[in-house]
Amino acid sequence: MIRILLSTRLGERKYSQAELSRKTRIRPSTINEYYWEIADRISLKHLDLICEVLQCDISDLLVRVPDEEYEIRTKTGAIIKPKDDSK
Repeated sequence: MIRILLSTRLGERKYSQAELSRKTRIRPSTINEYYWEIADRISLKHLDLICEVLQCDISDLLVRVPDEEYEIRTKTGAIIKPKDDSK
C-alpha cells in the first residue's frame, strides 16, 4: 500500500490544510483527501506543487508499506484491515 504522509509533513511545518490549499491552489477537499489518505489517486502536478511549497522531495510525502502492515480508511472513516489468509 502507498501511504501519503501529508499530515506528518504539515504537522512538522505547522501548516494547516487551508494554508497549503491557498499556496498550491489545490482544492481544499483534495488536500483533505490527501491528508486523511483516502484519495485513490494523486496528481503528479499536485505532488510537484506540494513538494515546492513544503520544500521536500516526493519520498518525504509517499512511502510504500507492505500489505500485511496496513489499514485502509474508507471515506466514511471505517478501518479495513487485510485478511489473514494463512489460516
